[in-house]
Amino acid sequence: MGPWVEYCLVVAVFLRVLCRWALTARRVYPIPWGHRRKGWTGWRVGGQSPGNTESRWEAKEMSRQHEVAVGGWVTTELESRFHRVIYPPLLPGLVQSEKRELPIGSGKRECYWPPSEPIGRRELITEQRTPRVNFKFECECPQEHQHTTGQILPHKSSCPHESSCPPESPCPPEHQNVYGGYIKAPGPLEPIAEYPPSTYPKGHPCYISDLKDCAPPPASGTEEGQDTVERMGPIGPWATGRVDWGPLSGLTGTRPVVDRYSITRFSEGEWRKMNAELVSGAGQEQYRANLLDFNSRRCAEQMAAHTDKDQLTNTRRLEQRAHDVHRWKCELERAINLMGEELNLLEHQRQRLKTAMGVLRMPESIAGECLERRTARLEPDLVRDHVEEELIKEIALINEVRDLMSRMLTQMEEQQKINKAVKQRLEMDWSDKKEAYEIETTNIGLKNTSPTILFHPGATRFADGQSTPETWEFLTRENLDLLETERKKSKDLRHILEVMLTDISRDLRVQSDRVETSLACRIVETDEARRRFENDLLQTLRRIADTEKLILDLKSAIRAQDFPMKVAQTRLNNRMGRPRAENCRDVPQFGLVDEVKSLSESVSALLGQLKQAEETLAALLKIRSDLEKGIMVKRKTLSIDKDRCQEIRSHYPSSVALTGY
Repeated sequence: MGPWVEYCLVVAVFLRVLCRWALTARRVYPIPWGHRRKGWTGWRVGGQSPGNTESRWEAKEMSRQHEVAVGGWVTTELESRFHRVIYPPLLPGLVQSEKRELPIGSGKRECYWPPSEPIGRRELITEQRTPRVNFKFECECPQEHQHTTGQILPHKSSCPHESSCPPESPCPPEHQNVYGGYIKAPGPLEPIAEYPPSTYPKGHPCYISDLKDCAPPPASGTEEGQDTVERMGPIGPWATGRVDWGPLSGLTGTRPVVDRYSITRFSEGEWRKMNAELVSGAGQEQYRANLLDFNSRRCAEQMAAHTDKDQLTNTRRLEQRAHDVHRWKCELERAINLMGEELNLLEHQRQRLKTAMGVLRMPESIAGECLERRTARLEPDLVRDHVEEELIKEIALINEVRDLMSRMLTQMEEQQKINKAVKQRLEMDWSDKKEAYEIETTNIGLKNTSPTILFHPGATRFADGQSTPETWEFLTRENLDLLETERKKSKDLRHILEVMLTDISRDLRVQSDRVETSLACRIVETDEARRRFENDLLQTLRRIADTEKLILDLKSAIRAQDFPMKVAQTRLNNRMGRPRAENCRDVPQFGLVDEVKSLSESVSALLGQLKQAEETLAALLKIRSDLEKGIMVKRKTLSIDKDRCQEIRSHYPSSVALTGY
């Protein structure tokens, strides 16, 4: 058999032997209902029948400063029912009077543990950091039979006072338990027919782990300071019962000796010592938890008060800062409105200058507008053609008479740009202050319960370019002073413009006709190129649709290979779970591996075709993009030359208008 099967058998035998040992070592019986006093229920420990009314419980005063909690599952063979024994821990200063419900069979019974009627006196004795519980019972034997340590020794056992015990005064047998202890009850117990004495099981009693001191005392030869825990002794090569291992296991000693009753692991003393250490560690950790709870709550209260104070102080600071930002924002808004009015007045005077120029300004504006619109053509059509050359000649002809007016117009345009720049600067400052004011008001309104608050780990850093309150106020004042200066210059320029007049220009009609003829020819050539691009685009779109359909078919074929691949891989994975020698490399194993390999090659081939189809589709998409771009360029050129330039030149002034009449 494999090692895993052997290990499982060891665990199964261990659990079975442990259950049998717990059932046969020492029994714990519940006191019948007819034997209970008012307000008291408990458990009788010992091998005698509960029907023996002479057995008694002796309850003494309990030491609450050293109470040890013990709990566990114990069982009896009576009706195969399990009973839960719960002893709640008693902490120092805590009054213990609890009521616990114990599941007995399908119903429930109550177990009281009142302080006035403790189960027994318990003392915590620290020896080598191991807690020990000593139970003391009153005995009718002479006091010489009681050991000096307080433990009750069996009758006629070896003790320092054995020689002085009169043989004619033995202990009453009905007062002895299996370990020689004597138990009394707080009052007479009357048996009832519910649990007759004859129905209680006989056999070895079940020993509970917390009743350590009821066990026989250690050997008298044990020295002080020596480890009193009994270690596991040697065993023979063969078990007493049926052996579950092979013949070589017991002879070689490589595996533990296992029979149908027990598995040798640890001694009983080591088992009790481990349980006592767990109980002692639980008390220490509970004390640490209580201390941590007190310190944590106190620290949390102090930190909450300090946090609320800091938050209120910073809220007031934010309110003052928001007030200052709002005041300067209003000043900037007033200055921006004044500059806006000045810009409107200056633009109105510039329009008057154009009107006064009359025919001189009209041809120049038309030619300049045509050149400006044609510069908006996209890059493939941005060429120096015949139309552009004729427009340049027309502008050169107009320049002979525009010297004086152009200088004035230049000054006005420059001043207009300066005014706009100053206004934009103030608007930017106003926008920053508006945004800052909104942020400050938002921060003022933030509370601990606001839904928008988040953690921002980098919020405490000082960002580059931050200003001080002094420089912040200085920049605002500087912007306001600059606006007042430029507004005064704009007013002076408007006054100078009113006195300026100009003469009319000469005939420009011939040059205008040449420009219009060249423009019409260029429009015809551009429209022909546009139609060719549209035909090619239609064919390309058809090929793109076919290629996309092919790609979808290839992807479907690839996905269709997934299910056979899953089936083959699942079969291989399931076959890996075969136990031991059954997990062999047989013909189906190699067949499944070949199937996975074949499926992988098929998927790779389909992926190669899919890649080529995608590359072809990408090339077609690029051609389509180029054609669409070319069509867009031609349409843009036609829109500029036909819709804009021809439309503008239709308003070209006549010869009479060019003279200024």
